[in-house]
Amino acid sequence: MATIEECRSALDKLSDSMQRAEGNVREAAALDRSVSCHIKDLDVTFVGRMSGGRIEVRDTVQGPPPEKAQIRLAMTGDDLVALVDGELHFARAWGSGRVKLEASLADLFRLRKLL
Repeated sequence: MATIEECRSALDKLSDSMQRAEGNVREAAALDRSVSCHIKDLDVTFVGRMSGGRIEVRDTVQGPPPEKAQIRLAMTGDDLVALVDGELHFARAWGSGRVKLEASLADLFRLRKLL
């Protein structure tokens, strides 16, 4: 089972990848939205903001997100690490329910470019 530190590191790695993206992916990563990522097996949530092509984690809280972020993710720590490392395909994980993504319809259309 992935640790909180490994999950935080995976989010940092994802943020770095988004920062280096080009074209349509860079455009999708340029959203300015509040973000939460609930790690179900650790019952911890990373809360932050997506802006300037990066995800800035501002806080780590115990339990589910305290407020409803504009973009909400939920998954296990192992799945987060596997997604960021390229070992788990996001669309398949989302389709099977391993990963949950909630956002406005407009944001979902923009975010699909990241997937």
